[in-house]
Amino acid sequence: RQLNEQANRLAHHLIGLGVQPDDRVAICVERGLSMVVGLLAILKAGGAYVPVDPDYPAERVRHMLSDSAPVAVLVHGATRHVPEAGPVIDLDRPVWGEAPASNPVVAGLTPRHLAYVIYTSGSTGLPKGVMNAHAGVVNRLSWMQDAYGLGADDVVLQKTPFSFDVSVWEFLWPLQTGARLVMARPGGHRDPEYLREVIAREHVTTLHFVPSMLDVFLASTASELPQVVRVICSGEALPGSLVKRFHAQLPTVELHNLYGPTEAAVDVSAWHCVTAPDNTPIGKPIANTTLYVLDEQRQPVPQGVAGELYIGGVQVARGYLNRAELTAERFIDDPFMPGGRLYRTGDLARHRPDGNLEYLGRNDDQVKLRGLRVELGEIQAGLTAIAGIKEAVVLAKEQRLVAYYTGHPQTVETLRTSLLAHLPEFMVPALFMHLEALPLSPNGKLDRKALPAPGALEERPYECPEGETETLLAALWCELLGVEQVGRNDNFFELGGHSLLAVTLTSRLREKGLEADVRALFDQPTLAGYAAITDRMEIVL
Repeated sequence: RQLNEQANRLAHHLIGLGVQPDDRVAICVERGLSMVVGLLAILKAGGAYVPVDPDYPAERVRHMLSDSAPVAVLVHGATRHVPEAGPVIDLDRPVWGEAPASNPVVAGLTPRHLAYVIYTSGSTGLPKGVMNAHAGVVNRLSWMQDAYGLGADDVVLQKTPFSFDVSVWEFLWPLQTGARLVMARPGGHRDPEYLREVIAREHVTTLHFVPSMLDVFLASTASELPQVVRVICSGEALPGSLVKRFHAQLPTVELHNLYGPTEAAVDVSAWHCVTAPDNTPIGKPIANTTLYVLDEQRQPVPQGVAGELYIGGVQVARGYLNRAELTAERFIDDPFMPGGRLYRTGDLARHRPDGNLEYLGRNDDQVKLRGLRVELGEIQAGLTAIAGIKEAVVLAKEQRLVAYYTGHPQTVETLRTSLLAHLPEFMVPALFMHLEALPLSPNGKLDRKALPAPGALEERPYECPEGETETLLAALWCELLGVEQVGRNDNFFELGGHSLLAVTLTSRLREKGLEADVRALFDQPTLAGYAAITDRMEIVL
């Protein structure tokens, strides 16, 4: 009741500021009560919320705010500095305390109006806003309740950053059904030890994992979690080997594999993982959704034959904000349903004999790294914008990004710093290779297979670790990264590290009695640099 009244008062305030159906309202806050109040208030006012991650680089935030043109931007104490222009509403300094606590009535609001605009990686170098309507979100939530039957005794853990669409059901499903919503602390989704503690303490029954993070979580969790009823997986392919480990370690817990892009209101298919084939199916369409596997002429392919996956039904998004040409390219008329629309996913799939779908990968330059959607073209555009760089190619190899470039040689530190000015850290390559020229095939096209292997990088001069902390870190890096030796100037990410290995590293350090934080490793990725931070305990937990 108190949450509803707080959201209602803010909603009335937003309506008083002129918020109408389809108007965007940005929200830039850390995970906490203010986030829930703000999201609910925007929806109750009839607006569409635009989540802006306060950890994003300033340039990326500026683009999102400029592109979405919000009527207002909601902030709180920790994020007052983020928006540089526009009307700002500080949730920690409410001036709407006397506004009505009753549910607002929004004239003219229909299921076709927007509920949210979430930005995803864009191939042109700038993120693009995906516009999703109320009808699609409501269908997604209604299906989930019919499928899993959340009750008043259930507890849902909200841990996904709200700039990713899994957060939509994490927020709204429990509030809609009367279940309890527990919110992880900011950054808590990266800490398996913390997650285990909060799951046990709060008696969490339902939570989501990207498969790669589930892998890390299982590796760090020795005991069973008897109160957990179901785990939902989505975001990337779920290996059959991980399903087997899950059932062996948590035999009483249900595991469900869901599939869907941001362009179709979170998820459009589901499969209950009762068995563990090598390639875990993504299941069958959810309610009021159709899935087609089509050839290049957009004709259905036979069972077992690979084709591109197209999505139809109520959850198909309106399109990309301010990107009419791209919208027309990816969202097309449904040839099988007059008046309907299809979204071209770019995903390859095929039907199994039992009617379930198998995901087979991508047909373009979009990749998923540890559940995060990345357009390689956006990184390439960021590289070529750096002075002195002529051409750039980025590949995903062994769960890490490798960048190749021509032009003036640059230090890794210069390249990382330049990219971090406008790209999130998960989109910054782990390795950079300077080439005199990009290899070309006989017909003049880029020959990706001829690009040198990451192992061909020049090694840094070896310098022996110094002191107890560096020695301990070096031993852990060798174990986690599978290398024979680590010098004090070696870079964690250049040696093959990535964000999930960083999570494992920090957990291992805590077992040794040392404070550690994932973010510090991104700031100081060399052995000596990270050891110095650990020694000084200048860690933001």
